[in-house]
Amino acid sequence: MALSQMFFAYGESLAAAFLPELAPPDAMGRVSAWGWAWGYVGGMLTLGLCLAYVFWAQAQGQTAGQFVPITMLITAAVFVLASGVTFACLRERAVPQDSPVHWGGGLLRNWWVQWRSIWAEVSTQASFGWLLACTVAYQAGVAVAIALAAIYAQTVMGFETTETMLMVFLLNIAAALGALVLGHAQDRFGHRRALALTLVVWCITCFWAAAATDKLSFWGAATLAGLSMGASQSCGRAMVGLFAPPDRLAVYFGAWTFAVRLASVFGPLLYGVVTWASDGNQRMALVSTAILFALGLLLLTQVRLPQTAPASGTAE
Repeated sequence: MALSQMFFAYGESLAAAFLPELAPPDAMGRVSAWGWAWGYVGGMLTLGLCLAYVFWAQAQGQTAGQFVPITMLITAAVFVLASGVTFACLRERAVPQDSPVHWGGGLLRNWWVQWRSIWAEVSTQASFGWLLACTVAYQAGVAVAIALAAIYAQTVMGFETTETMLMVFLLNIAAALGALVLGHAQDRFGHRRALALTLVVWCITCFWAAAATDKLSFWGAATLAGLSMGASQSCGRAMVGLFAPPDRLAVYFGAWTFAVRLASVFGPLLYGVVTWASDGNQRMALVSTAILFALGLLLLTQVRLPQTAPASGTAE
């Protein structure tokens, strides 16, 4: 599990680093949105295939110990097919640099030196540093929605397993639509404005979901959460693409991926601490998640986009 998370994060940063090669600055938002939208489509496809197999296996009398490992193989097959298209069709413009590899202690020293040089370079870009801080804050809230939405729906709202599965599908559909709609819009009226709008909507979503007392109201909050999720993720990645110099794409997107992964730890941890401190009150924990989005909105006010951004974005 640890290895899968590590290599997924590594692959995510490498894939994201292709964005400035695939899109000019005035199309960064919509190309980033297409990527997120197709990602959510792939997630729904994989989930659908796994569920179809699980239902078939259960009808055959198989136990979870028998059919769960097969779902891992189905997921791996989808990864292989999707990545195969990338490797076959995508042409890289970057020129590899020759650098000696030192194994053992030398490898660790080189890694530490490179790590320090990366963060020293990133720290010289004040606005990019603020963007990373903003990313940690709002992506921590997004991580809560991804990791704990199903748990909240079942334990607080009383969702049955089938209803929870349908909610996950709804979240993915809404996220794909949110990414596409706002992805095109942000290229017109500015990336920072677009991200600010999604963070405001996220705050509203947290209060709506926490106040929901019936399933219909929670379905509405879940739909709004999905729209905000896809939109905020595509906006954040597009903004990184505007900051990254052509010869330092991996560095900047690697720093962005680190911020996202740090948020995925911090968000659920905060949710768990608030739930524990409030004697299991998950509604209060969900309200506290709105603080993360509000903090992200506050940090976003310090971000100034480079002059390569759309005119409406640089004027903000």
